[in-house]
Amino acid sequence: MDFISGIVGAVNNVLYQPYVVPLLLIAVGIYFTFRTKFMQVGMFAEMFRVIKERPKSENGVSSFGALMVSTASRVGTGNIIGVSTAICTGGPGALFWMWITAILGGANAFVESTLAQIYKKKDENDGTYYGGPSFYMRDALGQRWLGVIFAILIIFTYAVGYNMLAAFNLQSTFAAFSFYNKSTPYIIGIILAVLFGIIIIGGAKRLIKVTEYLVPLMGVIYIIVSIVVLVLNAKALGTMFSMIFSSAFDFKSIFGGFTGSCIMWGLKRGLYSNEAGMGSAPNAAARADVSHPVKQGLVQTLSVFIDTLLICSATAFMCLSTLDVTPTADVAGAAYVQACMASSLGGFGPVFLSIAMSLFAFTTLIGNYSYCEGCLNFIINRDATKTEVLIFRCIATFLIFLGAISTAGLVWDTADMAQGLMVVTNIPSIAILGGAACKCLADYKKQRAEGKDPVFKAADIGLDPEKLDCWK
Repeated sequence: MDFISGIVGAVNNVLYQPYVVPLLLIAVGIYFTFRTKFMQVGMFAEMFRVIKERPKSENGVSSFGALMVSTASRVGTGNIIGVSTAICTGGPGALFWMWITAILGGANAFVESTLAQIYKKKDENDGTYYGGPSFYMRDALGQRWLGVIFAILIIFTYAVGYNMLAAFNLQSTFAAFSFYNKSTPYIIGIILAVLFGIIIIGGAKRLIKVTEYLVPLMGVIYIIVSIVVLVLNAKALGTMFSMIFSSAFDFKSIFGGFTGSCIMWGLKRGLYSNEAGMGSAPNAAARADVSHPVKQGLVQTLSVFIDTLLICSATAFMCLSTLDVTPTADVAGAAYVQACMASSLGGFGPVFLSIAMSLFAFTTLIGNYSYCEGCLNFIINRDATKTEVLIFRCIATFLIFLGAISTAGLVWDTADMAQGLMVVTNIPSIAILGGAACKCLADYKKQRAEGKDPVFKAADIGLDPEKLDCWK
């Protein structure tokens, strides 16, 4: 385990140098923000309008359904444990840099999801759609080998890194209770793995139905509780915002140790939470049955905002407004959030957090896994057999148990490494291909200005319809 941890740590030391993952995410995010004329702000209202579009076919996935799958993956333990870790390790200013990551990342999310829609494929058996970065790397860049590498990285990130981390984070929230002992992680791991195994036997359609109900429910309840805590701590709000902004712009500390600074922790945990630019959500976006690719681009940008600007902020505000609990590296993770909630809400706080984490973690596990089987099919260049799928699902289920009994350092570092590798593969690809998404956006705006419900045709932006499955 020490050997594995050493390798993972060495890779992370390279990936999170200022000129690698941070530069890619921020520079390309700024580029697409200007290229799309600040669509994150200018088209904010339009994001809510397009959610209501219904699929054209009976088996099609709605915009809302695709939003819920991607949000189920984004909104999870990172919104609680990830935020706590960022604040306790990088300082309160990490929250500000998480916001920046989300705002700039919204442009990256728009481009990658719009590209996934443009290059999506249609299943001839049931008429549903599928796709993602592997497909636009193959069909638009002409590099199937790169698509295969990316598909492997998605499976490694979501079935291994993120799902193991979600399982660990869930069991760690129970450490605050008197019944927690050495066997508790094993018990929770078994329960979680069994429930997950039962769900995934139902297939992708059931995954979507489960998340459509659980994601909005858990999100609304969590926001309500956070508002209650803020009201109870209203006198501390001024101090809270002062802490956030003074820490965010303490450049002497930041440049004195960049890898441990609030910027780096905000970027790492912001990326872990909202996944913008990683190339994960486009796999859900490609499934949507919509009349124009831009509609899913807008929906996925909204998903980034829901995750970071709303739910991550809710966690951070609850904690930072509780001034009698100091964020330190010793309490990073569930312990800090539980102490803050206990201070404001008494015994109800830790209990509520454990319930919230159970819902967050479970929907995260489902949303994460939903990306993986399609990637397996892409890698082997055919549909996996029932036996192959069963073996794949059994391995994914065992990894959840393994994550629950692992150590914090290993699961966090593995997740950081996996997401960083996805970024350095996907971001350069969308930087090269992003012109098509920008032309698509211009076509959408033109039709909306004419009072139309936009309908996309590939030829209208200079793409060869014969090279696409859809949009002819």
